[in-house]
Amino acid sequence: MIKNNQIMILGTGLSGMGSLKLANKMGFNVFISDSKKINIETKKHFYKNDIEFEENGHNNNKLIESKEVIISPGISFRNLKKLHPDINKKKFISEIEFASRYTDAYIIGVTGSNGKTTTANLIYHILKSNGLNVGLAGNIGVSFASSVCDYSYDYYVIEISSFQLDHIVDFKPDISIITNISPDHLDRYNQNFELYVESKFRIIQNQTTNDLFIYNNNCVATTNILNKINIQPNCISISIDKNMENKNQIFLNKHKINSSINKEKFMISINNIPIKGVHNLQNSMAAISVAQVLKISNEKIKESLKTFKNIPHRLEHFLTIQKVKYINDSKATNVNAAFYALDSFKEPVVWIVGGIDKGNNYKDLIPKVKNNVKAVICLGKDNNKIIDTFSKHTDLIVSTDDISEAVNSAYKISKPGDVVLLSPACASFDLFKNYEDRGNQFKDQVRKL
Repeated sequence: MIKNNQIMILGTGLSGMGSLKLANKMGFNVFISDSKKINIETKKHFYKNDIEFEENGHNNNKLIESKEVIISPGISFRNLKKLHPDINKKKFISEIEFASRYTDAYIIGVTGSNGKTTTANLIYHILKSNGLNVGLAGNIGVSFASSVCDYSYDYYVIEISSFQLDHIVDFKPDISIITNISPDHLDRYNQNFELYVESKFRIIQNQTTNDLFIYNNNCVATTNILNKINIQPNCISISIDKNMENKNQIFLNKHKINSSINKEKFMISINNIPIKGVHNLQNSMAAISVAQVLKISNEKIKESLKTFKNIPHRLEHFLTIQKVKYINDSKATNVNAAFYALDSFKEPVVWIVGGIDKGNNYKDLIPKVKNNVKAVICLGKDNNKIIDTFSKHTDLIVSTDDISEAVNSAYKISKPGDVVLLSPACASFDLFKNYEDRGNQFKDQVRKL
């Protein structure tokens, strides 16, 4: 626990404000700091509640003197260190670490490059549908600290980003899940994929033999690490084929998901899984594993799976216009997510891609583009890298920095039976507030067709 009454919080977004709320409840003397200008409504809240704050930069003395500093996931410690070389990384903690100190709930932590939001939502849906007192929080858009402040749940499903894991100390989930690991956010990891992988694996660093780790046996980056290290928690492997080495596993066999976890047999046809694509079968396997471990009956698991609806902006079939499907996959902010999206369709695809490149390598997408992408529409302020990569592999490339023009171009190019797919493989912040804003603007423009 923190030994003095002073705590500093960096960032006034969801994570920072959630931390502030919990810190106030716990009686801390809080100083909150933002490197940018703080909006008027937030400052009114600070004035009203006598909260000391600063904007447009961080106070160097406060950073050095504070016993602990809660750093929001959007802030790069590496960049902060350049501006404040005397700071000590050991006293920087994430909101996840801070909030975990004030709950006794059973924690299911989900991380991964792709699929973590869907997996977390699916686990939450199954648990809540079966009467468990469960909360959903973390990187999913609900502050873990704010939720801990307001509610008393018996279980928590927490989506956790690598940035949040970078600053944990004692945080320990009872069940940890890594859905998969592929290059993403390398701009925050000095373009070093190994550092990013290490960050993801921090989710198991405090687990013991009483805990559980669920991993994707088809993920090369994950299995490479597991072959090199000894881990403490018990393991369950997810696979699209059977792995004879692991007794506790869940796998795909003849279009059916089969499980043999703790000698409990489970089987369901993939036709009864409402979310499509191989990646979503793996996400479903992770959720089924958790439900089995928590001793939810097979029939209730199956019933819950059938009623699950995928999250917005994730392979969201929004509208069909003149027999053309419009798919909103704005949450696909990296290459691997776009790969899964392209792999989900056999129809000809008009693909809308682009945004802020996070060190992307698009070569894995070339076979998909060759196979069924009839046109590439680049949507971003700088589309040169995408154009250079795919111009040799598709008949038509359109470049724009306007969402209306992108959608109208897709409308003119597409024919009945085609799919118009927004799956950007990039971050959204060049043209949009976030991926939700990008997805919503896409849907607004499709409505106008």
